[in-house]
Parts: sequence; structure tokens; C-alpha cells
Amino acid sequence: AEVDDKTSASPVKEANEHLPPSDPRFLLADAVFETVTIGTLPPLHFLNETVFERMASEREDREKILSCMEENNSDLISGVYEGGLKVWECTYDLLEQMEKEGETFSGKSVLDLGCGAGLLGILALKRGARQVLFQDYNSTVIEQLTVPNVILNCQQDDEVESDSEKKGKGKKHKKGCVEKGKEDSNACSPPPKKRATDLSKHPLMSRCHFYSGDWRTFLPLVLKKEPQPKFDIIFTSETIYNTCYYPALHEALHQLLAPSGLVYLATKSHYFGVGGGLHLFETFVEQRSVFYLDHLWDGAEGLQRHVVVLRFKKQKDN
Repeated sequence: AEVDDKTSASPVKEANEHLPPSDPRFLLADAVFETVTIGTLPPLHFLNETVFERMASEREDREKILSCMEENNSDLISGVYEGGLKVWECTYDLLEQMEKEGETFSGKSVLDLGCGAGLLGILALKRGARQVLFQDYNSTVIEQLTVPNVILNCQQDDEVESDSEKKGKGKKHKKGCVEKGKEDSNACSPPPKKRATDLSKHPLMSRCHFYSGDWRTFLPLVLKKEPQPKFDIIFTSETIYNTCYYPALHEALHQLLAPSGLVYLATKSHYFGVGGGLHLFETFVEQRSVFYLDHLWDGAEGLQRHVVVLRFKKQKDN
């Protein structure tokens, strides 16, 4: 009850659907990106965080989250900025779990909840998902990071993989223009105008939907869609750091997961300063008695990290 009371008192950020720009050239102009390659997974490209923040003044940021981050020197400002510009460690744990399971996503509907850079949703897209919905708290994250990252991956898939990208298929190998010398700078030059314009009509883009906002407003907005969406797989990484958000997160999972669907959740054992963590979330889930929660992977090093899966205790009537 205490968690619910806190939640109702906190501010609500209205949810919005974001359509990819008809001309995405400006999003990838001067793009500096990194590539993560894990085992047999396809290479996943994303904009370099440091360069992204350095160019903050040139970006459209109606929420002013970039200046707030600088002023507060923080990766998390509750109710203002929820950490979406950073690729957090547990995302890589979840990617490794997908590689281990050999999940192809073929024909499946996938939700990347609290997506940030969108790597989990992009993996599903590249591996045959029928549709992928990306959601993050901040509209700036969706417009300036998630959407460009999806476009970037469409662009790279259309090009012949260069020798430099074929090197080193290490477990957490991250390679991109940041590490390349000047002689390799062509690999990261802005895409040709025609190709960039065409990317907005790329067949993979037509399978994507993008939303921002609080989970409390995102859920009713997405449920207005006809037919109401149900997702075979829901990814959510490092989203249980604040116990105040548990009711809204649980309700979104409850309403949006397909009857036989799976929620893959990656998390740290404990989040210092904000108070959430896996034990508290497990207790919350048990109290609600909607989902079973099983541990898939428990890391032993440093601050413990985990990958768990949630599934319905019984199939819903609808």
C-alpha cells in the first residue's frame, strides 16, 4: 500500500507516440557510433554516449534533460530524466541471455520497455520480429537516441560489412568510429542523402513504434490501439531501481503480455540511493500473485546482477 501511495503523489509525464522523421538525415549527420557484438548475435550499432552529450547544445531537447544532467552531474533525476541516454550494464547481460537461448524472434511481437538506446528491441528487429514497440520515459531519448539508433542499424544492414567490423567477435566487444584512425573515418561519415532519406521508408522501420512518457499514461495510450496489442516478449532492463514505479510497471506487464508470453527482466541486486532491487521486486510480484518469477542467470562478480523471466501463473480469460 505504501508503494501505491507514493506513486499516486508523484508527477505524471504524458505519453506520446513518436513518428520517425520523414527525412532522417540530420539525426545521423556527424554520427559517431559504437558497435557491440556478442557471440553469434548480429552487430548492434548505437550512437556514442560521450559524443552525443558533447553535442547536446545542437540537439532538440524540449525537456531540457541534457542541461539538467549537466547541472546535477547525475545519470538519474527522478521524474525528470530516468537514465535513458546511457547503455546500462544489465542490457549486455540480457543480450547474452538471448544469445544463449538462441532466440530468433521470428514473427513475434516485442516490447522494449524503458528502452533507452533500444539495443534489445533492435536485436529483435534484426532477428525477424513482426513488430517492435520502443518505450522510454523521455521524449528526448526516443527522438534523439532510440529512433536514430534504429535508423543507423537499418543503414548498416544495407551496406556490405567492412573488414573492420568483422574483427574481434568478443563477448562484449564494442568497436566503432571512436576507436578508428583517420584513415578509417569514411566508415562513419554521414550517409549519402538519397540513402538517408530512403531509410525512413525502410521495411524494418515500418515494423517499429515509438512511445515516450510515464508508464501510467503510456499504458492507456497504447491500449487504445485496435486491435489491442499483446506482446510475445517484453524486455525491461534496469527499470526496478525505484520501488515507487513498481505498481505502474507491474500493471503494464500484466496488461500487455500475451497469455503465453515472457517478460525478460535484467537488474542489479540493489540500487544504492534509490532503494529498489530484485528482492523488493520479487516480493512485490509474489504479493500480486499474477506472475511466476524464475532466475535465468545470477552474476557473482561485484555488485550482483541478474536476469529473470516472468510468465503468467494462469492464462488470462481474454
